[in-house]
Amino acid sequence: MACDGNNEVAKKTLSERDICTKFVTPALIAAGWDLQSQLREEVTFTAGRVIVRGSQVTRGEARRADYVLYYKPGIPIAVIEVKDNVHSVGAGMQQALTGAESLDVPFAFSTNGDAFLEHDRTRREGEVEREIPMTAFPSPAELWHRYCVAKGLKPAEQAIITQDYHAGASGKVPRYYQQIAINRTMEAIAKGQDRILLVMATGTGKTYTAFQIIWRLWRARAKKRILFLADRNILVDQTRINDFKPFESAMTKIVNRQVDKSYEIYLALYQAVTGTEEERNIYKQFSPDFFDLIIVDECHRGSAAADSAWRDVLEYFKSATQIGMTATPKETRDVSNIDYFGDPLYTYSLRQGIEDGFLAPYKVVRIDIDKDLQGWRPPAGKKDKHGKLVEDRVPTPVSRPIYFSSPRASPPSPSGITSTRTRLARRVTTKPSPSPLRNSRPRRTGGARIQRPAAPAARRHLLPGRSAWMRSRPATTTSISRTPTLKPPSMGIRKYCSPITRNSWMRWPPPVTRCGSNWPRRWGKV
Repeated sequence: MACDGNNEVAKKTLSERDICTKFVTPALIAAGWDLQSQLREEVTFTAGRVIVRGSQVTRGEARRADYVLYYKPGIPIAVIEVKDNVHSVGAGMQQALTGAESLDVPFAFSTNGDAFLEHDRTRREGEVEREIPMTAFPSPAELWHRYCVAKGLKPAEQAIITQDYHAGASGKVPRYYQQIAINRTMEAIAKGQDRILLVMATGTGKTYTAFQIIWRLWRARAKKRILFLADRNILVDQTRINDFKPFESAMTKIVNRQVDKSYEIYLALYQAVTGTEEERNIYKQFSPDFFDLIIVDECHRGSAAADSAWRDVLEYFKSATQIGMTATPKETRDVSNIDYFGDPLYTYSLRQGIEDGFLAPYKVVRIDIDKDLQGWRPPAGKKDKHGKLVEDRVPTPVSRPIYFSSPRASPPSPSGITSTRTRLARRVTTKPSPSPLRNSRPRRTGGARIQRPAAPAARRHLLPGRSAWMRSRPATTTSISRTPTLKPPSMGIRKYCSPITRNSWMRWPPPVTRCGSNWPRRWGKV
């Protein structure tokens, strides 16, 4: 008893890494998991967000899992989160579930070295979680069998799904999101789905993902003749030289409108296989059932429209499995990727790519052109497209708004509420006179309006930078108080929106606008 007590005390003092080494790894090996090919520890699957501070660049914390278990290389099936023995058995379950969801694996485990807590993500009812002893961890065959039963996978389909990835001499392996896209596509094709859409942000490796899909299907002999379509020559050439290079002599590029049917992998431009005349549509030299698989790169372009000549290529080979790949699926009234390919099978967005650190964050830079800043004056005698003489009008130069030097230099607030917040308008060199509008609130008067012949002195400091409608139209009020309150003519206080200037060549909207229940509290100039 004393010995057992001492062992318990010693176990409580062990670190998380000690628990992994002394208890978890031996339990996994005893269950039949291969240490070299099926078990990975401390798996980092993101790069860490790129953080830019001035000229300094660093990275945030990368995401990792304590253990990732693979049925075969590239086919993850379980995630294990380990805690030290001070914590309970299920203390790491939330982290395990988060990792399992990110990696798209069906099983999540948590342990503290005393037992395992299993969560079966393939179940929606029944026994979803259960605690199992350290000596009863499920084997790879058991977990895979349970997964196949849950997904309804037949032996023939499993043979396609478990086909090996291409492993080159460089040691390059797919990133976690590429693995998800590849494995989901393999499973969908094995089940007979013939239209698939993959949405992946630019720069996340769509071409490499397509290569691994083609390689696995080709090696499994599930798809024997494959066509890769693109709309730019550089896309086809880069694909042939880089990612698709392992296909070697089995691959060809269709050029000079010449067709050789002795190859298995074909790369082609839409423009190279189609034309305005029937004899230039060389894709019809192939029989409609010649290709088993067609990959459409950047499918949101020409082939997205139902009435386009490029769509005719896809319709001609309609018996083939077709995979559309794009970063920006197009959905308009006339063009729809989803209408043809269906809902995306997998989406890896730009936001997620930046968050994971595989893409760098962007910075928006505002650039104003001279016509916006200085205006434009038509040359003498210029006519419009209808042959009418363009009216000669002198534009008002427009500059960027700058900050007021003090709150007293701010334009008056028609709502009567004066804030010390910084407001945007033209800098003034003289101190404006006190505004009679300050500290006055508008009161509704049953629609009564009092016409005011001229603008007050408080508004003179806005000349000539105020907007065109203020320069050219009289002001009105909606209050019968002694201090009138300004509002735009024919526009209600409750539904104010910025009006259109009479000078159409000037920039609009102004740098600061506001639509809401009151007059804008910040005045910007046009």
